[in-house]
Order: sequence, then structure tokens, then C-alpha cells
Amino acid sequence: MATYACKHIRIKLCPSKSRAVESIPFVPNRGIDDGNGHRTGPDDAPDDADSWKYVPSLVRNSVAPLPPMWEEIFGPLRGPAADGLVVVGQIGQSLDGRVATSSGHSHYINGPSGLAHLHRLRAIVDAVVVGVGTAFADDPQLTVRRVPGPNPARVVIDPRGRLPASARMFAQDGVRRLVITASGTQSMLPAEIEIVRLQASQQGIASADILSALSDRGLRRILIEGGAETVSRFLAAGCLDRLHIVVAPIIIGTGRPSFNLAPVERVQDALRAPMRVHQLDGEVLFDCDLSAQRKRFGSAKTST
Repeated sequence: MATYACKHIRIKLCPSKSRAVESIPFVPNRGIDDGNGHRTGPDDAPDDADSWKYVPSLVRNSVAPLPPMWEEIFGPLRGPAADGLVVVGQIGQSLDGRVATSSGHSHYINGPSGLAHLHRLRAIVDAVVVGVGTAFADDPQLTVRRVPGPNPARVVIDPRGRLPASARMFAQDGVRRLVITASGTQSMLPAEIEIVRLQASQQGIASADILSALSDRGLRRILIEGGAETVSRFLAAGCLDRLHIVVAPIIIGTGRPSFNLAPVERVQDALRAPMRVHQLDGEVLFDCDLSAQRKRFGSAKTST
């Protein structure tokens, strides 16, 4: 494996042939739990191709290092900050910074490797969050299907309570489903869907209040998945520890941009953060470390 490094950036080019994992940490006398109730013994250490199935459980339950090929990308998402949260945003985009065409078509900008990365993020978090616009446009399932791992709780930010019970993210599969909505909003959703009512302003529900409400409900490792408007709001509010941008080798031209942020007057005022770069087969992952800028949160302002 070749590694090219410079300040804040490390590019790893991994050959397609798998190499043996140097070591896999084990829970003493118990082996490794793969997140689905299955354990292996110390004689069953996997190679790189199989080692992912141990990662979701290790992220949640162990302080031991992850298998080497996963540690650099997913290791930073393990430890909580002082407020007990880890928040990662994810954007999949084209080379020219588009998340959809002008008509809104976006399936799929990223290829199999980029989509597998997104599903790996889902597998290690407690909750995945989308805005109601994405829920309507894409009707996502928000499950882990491409990689081994448990499904996260599914959360939609829906201030006016518009999303119907028929949305696929509300499927009854044993996973928690939550709706973040404005105080006073009436809900026609089934009783098993958790309704979280928060104070809202003309700009919507504050990102910090959303995170505080999820934390109060035991959801501490959180993926802000989309769409671009939702990720932009959490980024602008200083609510992300990491930002993963997966760039596909396509050029869309005119289309919907990856971010919607306030303009800056000078380049010197632009947001800069330590960053690592990883190759995902034909796509590139930019892993931006925003932890130094992330605000710390208390309890949410929940309506009665």
C-alpha cells in the first residue's frame, strides 16, 4: 500500500488484493460480537475483506483499536466529546459539487463504494437524520443493506408534520422512528412513532436543539445524512464533529449544489479544517475534522 502525506492530508492508495489484518482485538474469553449476536473465537481472525462485520460492535463496546483498514476512517467516530455526542455529516457529490441534477435526480451519483461507505456510517451510529425534503424526494429506507451491521434509529426533521405514515423510513421493522417537529404541530402518525416537539423560529428548528433532544433520548452517535440543505444547516451552526464528502468521478454541470451556506467576502474567511483523503475504489472520501469548532450542547427546549 502506498501512502502520500502532506500537512493535514493523507492519501492512501490500496491495492485491490486483500492483505491479512495484523491483529484483531478480542473481548477476553468472549471473542468479537459482530453486532448481530454472533461471536467468533480468537482463532477466527478475519482478513480485510471480512473484517468490517466486527467494526459496529467494536465502535460501540470496546476501547481496543479497530481492524487496521478501518481505524483511520472510523476510529475518530468512536469517542464522544465532552457533551457525550459524536455528530458526523455526510454528502455524496459529483466532481463539480452537485448532489442532484437540475430536475432533482440523484440516484445514484455515487457508485457502489461510495454507497457502501454511507451504509457503514449508518451501521456505527445510533441515529440517522434526514430533512423532510429528502424524505419526500427520495423516500429513503435509511437501513443498512450493503454491509453487515445493525440498523440505526431513523429520524426526520419535519417542522409542519407533513410526512405520511406510508413513508418507507416509518416501516415497522423493530427500529426506533422519530419525528422532530415544531411545538403545537398535530400528528396523525401511529403511536409507536416518537414525536419530538421543539420550539421553532422563522428559520426552523435549531440544529443544537435537535441534537440535545436526541441525546436526551439516548441517541449519542448521530449521522446527519441529508439532504444538502439539512447538512448545511448543521455545518453552519457548528454542530458537526466530522464531515465526510464522497466525490464521484462525474461532472453534472448545472444542478443542485452540495452546500447552501452564507457567503464570505474573502477567501481568508473561508472555513478551513484538518482533513484526510481516502480512496474508495473509483471515488474519493474527504474526511474533514470539525471537532475543534463544534459547539457543546445542553438539554433541548422541548414543548409540553
